[in-house]
Order: sequence, then C-alpha cells, then structure tokens
Amino acid sequence: MRGGRIIQGLGVSLIAGCAALGVVLAQEVQKSSYSPVVITEPFEKTVARMKASKAEVMKRQMDLLEERYDLSNRPAPGVTMSRGKPVQEGVRVKLPPGMTWEKLASMSPDEIKEKGLWPKGFLPLPHPNHAEGGMVFPKFVIDAIKKQEERDLTRFDLDFDLPDHFLPEFPAPIYLTTRPDLGDVSRGQLVTINNYYELFNGILNPKQLEGLRLLVTPFPQQQFNQTEDRRSEKPSRGVACFDCHANGHTNAATHLVGDIRPQEFRHRIDTPSLRGVNVQRLFGSQRALKSVEDFTEFEQRAAYFDGDPVIATKKGVNILERGSQVHFMAEFQALLDFPPAPKLNIYGKLDPSKATPEELRGQEIFFGKAQCGVCHPAPYYTDNMMHNLRTERFYKPQMVNGRMAVADGPIKTFTLRGIKDSPPYLHDGRLLTLEDTVEFFNLVQGLRLTEQEKKDLVAFLRAL
Repeated sequence: MRGGRIIQGLGVSLIAGCAALGVVLAQEVQKSSYSPVVITEPFEKTVARMKASKAEVMKRQMDLLEERYDLSNRPAPGVTMSRGKPVQEGVRVKLPPGMTWEKLASMSPDEIKEKGLWPKGFLPLPHPNHAEGGMVFPKFVIDAIKKQEERDLTRFDLDFDLPDHFLPEFPAPIYLTTRPDLGDVSRGQLVTINNYYELFNGILNPKQLEGLRLLVTPFPQQQFNQTEDRRSEKPSRGVACFDCHANGHTNAATHLVGDIRPQEFRHRIDTPSLRGVNVQRLFGSQRALKSVEDFTEFEQRAAYFDGDPVIATKKGVNILERGSQVHFMAEFQALLDFPPAPKLNIYGKLDPSKATPEELRGQEIFFGKAQCGVCHPAPYYTDNMMHNLRTERFYKPQMVNGRMAVADGPIKTFTLRGIKDSPPYLHDGRLLTLEDTVEFFNLVQGLRLTEQEKKDLVAFLRAL
C-alpha cells in the first residue's frame, strides 16, 4: 500500500509537472517571433470556428469606428478625384464631450494627456482583427478580381472595415512619365493578368511589359496560399502586387507591418500609392529599403509572409531574380506618374493666374505658419526622410481592440502630390479626410491655426 501511495504521489507530481511545463511552453509560444509551422487543428474546424466569431469581430471594429468618426457620406461640393469620385469633406474625428478644436489647441500636450482628451480618432488605428492581422481587401476589389480572374480574395474570418466613400477611386487612372500625351492609359479598366498585354503592348518596351506582367501575377501569400494555414476557403494562387497597388496606385487594402513583435505592437499599414515612386528614396514599413528594386525584391519574402521566412518557405514564397525580374518590375513602377495638377507651375507651386485666392492663401500657410514645407518641399512635396511626431506626448499607452496604442516612432514623409486621390491618410489610415489631417498636425505641431487658415490649407492640398 505504501508503495502504491508513493507511485500515486509520483503520478500526481508528474501530472502537475507536465501541466506546469505546458503553461511554460504556452507562454514561450506566445513570446515567440515565429508563426507555427505545423497546424494541428483541422482546416474545416478552423473555418467553422472563425466564421462563427466573424460577426462579433466585425461588430467590435465597427463600433470602434463609429465611436471615433463621423462615417456619413458627405462629399465636398465640386471636388473630385482624377476620374470623378467625390472627395469627402469635413473633420470626421469626434471630439470628447464638451470640447472644441480651438479649446484643445490651446492646451499643452501634458494637459491633454493627463485629462485624457486626445481624440480617439487620432490614436493608432487597429487592424479589423488585430490579433489575427493579414491582408484584407475592400469588397469592390474582391468583386472586380473575382469577375476578371475567377480568383477569390474573400477571407472567411473578417472583412475590410472602412466605408467605400472614404477610399480611393477604383479602378484608378494610370499616368506614365514616358507618355503624358496619352493621359489615362488604363482606359478605365482594372489592369490584371487578363488585359495588361492588350492595354500596354506598343506603349511599353519588352522589358517594362514583362515587369508589368510580374506585377499582375498572383503568388502565394500568408493568408492566400495552398496550405491549410490560409484564410480563404479554397486553396489560393495568392495575391499580386497590383491587388493592393491597383493600377499602380492604391485601393486602401490594409495589412500589418512585418517588422515588429509582439503582435499587439504591430502597426496597421495603409497601402501607399506607387505614383511618383521614381522620386522616392525610402521604402518598406520601416523605410529600411533604399530603392524600389530593394522593395520589389523583398516584398514577397517579407511583407507577404509577415516578416517570417520560415513560414514563407512552407507556403511557397516566390523568389524573384534581381537582374531580370526585379529590375523589370522596378522599371515599370518608375514610370508611374502623379495625376495632372494643372494649377501648378514647373516648380510645383501654384500659378497665380490659375489658382483661387483661397488656394494661394493656403500655399502661403503651407510654406509659412504651418511649416508643412519643412518636410514636404516642392515640387514633389516630400523630403524623402523619416520624422518622429512623438504623438505619445498626448496620450497614455492603452490597449484598443488588440492594438497597443503607444509611440508610432519615425514615419516616412509621403509625397503630397495628388493627395486628394489617396485617402485615408497617415501611415495607418487613421485620418479619413484632409480636414482631419490638418487638425491632427495643428495639434501635433502646436500651430494654433485659425478656422479660415485650416480651410485655405485644405484648398491648397486639393490643388496639388
């Protein structure tokens, strides 16, 4: 009996020890930089589980957006993007009760932080499901690609969150630096593997044409691949560069940066436009890549697979050859021009004979009191540098829908040419309109702009 009790005690100790070890292992898994390679849950069970929680996930995100923003469809009279989509007007970020923008601008960062008055719409914007992450496409993008290619970018676990009227026009026009006389060479079509040759044969040289073919060719990606570790119901050929950078521009598809861990500290990223990429010198989510060739080569190895080369190998990463494929793709991207800005002269500033008084006043504020021109000099309105706005001066660290809202860190100075065609704004898309953007920088820089100065500044930005 005594021996039995000893064995029983050892068994209990062993079970307890295994349980403790399991807890430790679970904690270690949570801290790991790597995604799991071996998926133990059957795919059908994963689909059923995530579908069942999808409504709750999206409600939580949409409740957040409603709390932060006025999401109504309110276009600015007479202001459109290059192909005619209305531009949304007005400040959409909601203020705390009893607060005005003027009162807020009169307060110090410390006072705003201490009283918790930083507008929630100015906090970092979480991914639709931040704990899960991954590429997410607006429904109009999914529908267009499915119609043309019968390739489905629908995710069974979540949907895109921002309303369509705050997004860029689709499909966007394409302007080429080599053939400005042609205007929009897309002819109003979404460029895909099905029509790129018909649209561009005779306009591009063979090298550029091959580069474009690769840009519209789908390759495996973290959420869209052939393995059981995907977020599309059917095995997927993957995604193409131009699925996000539609027509060499952007459709506001979202993702998480691949270069930050753990998950809650990863930034949501709004797809930047490729227009004018030939004048830009910093690329990648942390701008560590110094040429469009570098960006093109490493995008599929890094961003496509959340910065995890181990999982990339499993899912079928496409390794591009630098001397031919990468170079060809980069050469085509370098042809993508900004949209026409008929009011600008050869120095990138307003022609007084074409601009309105409001626009001219806005230009003076841009290069003067507002100091926008320090980081956004003409003619391309970027200094090709990184700047840290230190927005953490204004709020305390907080968890929001799985996203830890802390310092943004250094962010790239994006070009402002054609800016009205590229909503939403800032690196994570937290600013829905140009008016939101002006209010944000008015507070961050402590500018104390008047209401009229803000309106004039927006008018100038729309003319770029």
